[in-house]
Amino acid sequence: MIRKALKVEGMTCQHCVQTVSETVGKMAGIQKVEVNLEQKLVNVEFEESLSTIDDISAQIVEAGFEIVED
Repeated sequence: MIRKALKVEGMTCQHCVQTVSETVGKMAGIQKVEVNLEQKLVNVEFEESLSTIDDISAQIVEAGFEIVED
């Protein structure tokens, strides 16, 4: 099990939170998704053999948000 936090720009409301949660949550191997609107963070736990952090990032971008690299 891998745990990662992604900084996501473009989330402005609870609908955005729901969109990100549902988009990531339906991916293979995702165990847990927590979205923090105030901190603009998406914390995710996943099985790397089924989904990678790049896959997760790509889905978030496809949903209309931007991943911010540290």
